Amino acid sequence: MKTIILAAALALGAGAAMADPLEGLWKTQPDDGAYAHVKIAPCGPNFCGTIVKSFNESGEYKSPNQGKMIVIDMAPKGDGTYAGKVWRPSNNKTYIGKIALNGKAMKLSGCVAGGLICAKQAWSKID
Repeated sequence: MKTIILAAALALGAGAAMADPLEGLWKTQPDDGAYAHVKIAPCGPNFCGTIVKSFNESGEYKSPNQGKMIVIDMAPKGDGTYAGKVWRPSNNKTYIGKIALNGKAMKLSGCVAGGLICAKQAWSKID
């Protein structure tokens, strides 16, 4: 019985140590002269990202967007790709979103019209 409990505890600990590569702090590409640090973490079975710091040409500032979710319900699709929604603060619109990871680099796209018109950003992982 002790062996089974120990094996289960080790398995749970190993699973917790294996964080998804999407999790962490990311720096966005500038949009309308400002950029942000976004913390991506699990939200249910998927991933969400919240703005934790904002920056403009003068440096860090308290944006009204801090604390708001920008990456919404991104579901892993395999091979470093994710699908969900993204919110663009500069125009307050939510788009069909996709993420493609390559190490500490992310290509994030937001699309309308069923994916016919898309805008992309390159984000870099801070931690």
